[in-house]
Amino acid sequence: MVKGRDSGMPPVELWESFFGSPADIFDALGCHTVHGDAVEFGCGYGTFTVALAPRVSGSLYALDIDPTMVSATAARAEQMGMVNIKSEQRDFVSAGSGRLDGSVSLVMLFNILHIEEPLDLLCETHRILRGDGVAAVIHWKHDIETPRGPPLAIRPPPQLCREWAERTGFRCRRLVHQLPGYPWHWAMLLQR
Repeated sequence: MVKGRDSGMPPVELWESFFGSPADIFDALGCHTVHGDAVEFGCGYGTFTVALAPRVSGSLYALDIDPTMVSATAARAEQMGMVNIKSEQRDFVSAGSGRLDGSVSLVMLFNILHIEEPLDLLCETHRILRGDGVAAVIHWKHDIETPRGPPLAIRPPPQLCREWAERTGFRCRRLVHQLPGYPWHWAMLLQR
């Protein structure tokens, strides 16, 4: 198993200092309630996992290739009493998500579309989403220096992510160029 390019994580305290209240991202995208299951590609420390879990009526599958990140997310979920979080070590880039066709309501693609084959990940996202499902995307801005994130040269701008999404069967439902309290990120909600 090989991690995607520039996918390493800083210490948890530094990482979480970039995100204030992660629930604000879901509010900005209109993801107040998720009826059914959800998947997070690249759960990291569970920063966004634990923010979304209370909004999910089914299971939230937190996937990561790094066993340390999977353990961190599982421990955090257990500590917070979140029984609907299912943490899995999985090379989802090469082996897929392990979810059935049309089986989930929401997919999180947070700070991940700079990987080598983003279209493959978007195709897998499209495959597992229900007909009315959505994909939530955030990424580091591509045109400013930020305290973290992949090199500017490989950060996809919103318009490119939108083009990729449309090529894989999505339509852009909402684009947020400036998230409240998040000076370094943009967000997008994709409709299947």
